[in-house]
Amino acid sequence: MTRLKPLLGALVLGLTTQNVQASDVARAVYHVDFADAGRYSLTLTSVNNMLNAWEQELRDYDVEIVFAGSGLRFVTDDKRAGSDKALEQKREELKGRLKALNTVRGVKLSACNNTAAEFGLSQEALYPGVTLVPSGVAHLADRQAQGAAYLKIQ
Repeated sequence: MTRLKPLLGALVLGLTTQNVQASDVARAVYHVDFADAGRYSLTLTSVNNMLNAWEQELRDYDVEIVFAGSGLRFVTDDKRAGSDKALEQKREELKGRLKALNTVRGVKLSACNNTAAEFGLSQEALYPGVTLVPSGVAHLADRQAQGAAYLKIQ
């Protein structure tokens, strides 16, 4: 039995380490509630850079971008959400980058239903892949409680 104890200990330690590593998912949630297209472009770059780093480390990740307030303009072409010349000049590029993050790299996209209702927008007005959540700020708080790092590009 004395010889089995170290073996059993190593086996249990190995299983525990393996379980910790399997559940070691990197989590981040980005908050987009601003209207500036340049700042939004920097946000997409930041998400991309983060994913590149985690992929190089072979880490699993769970990344989400939450759009609320003026940020809703980045997930719809409907002018009721707001627009300006800078956004219109970059809209297709930004839309393509967001779509790639969502469809190719698995970044989740959420939009505040309170804001959408304020602008008179329904789910159908949003880009494919964007999910309405009841409250953007409540959703951000929930994601942080689940261990996601909160990020907002300044």
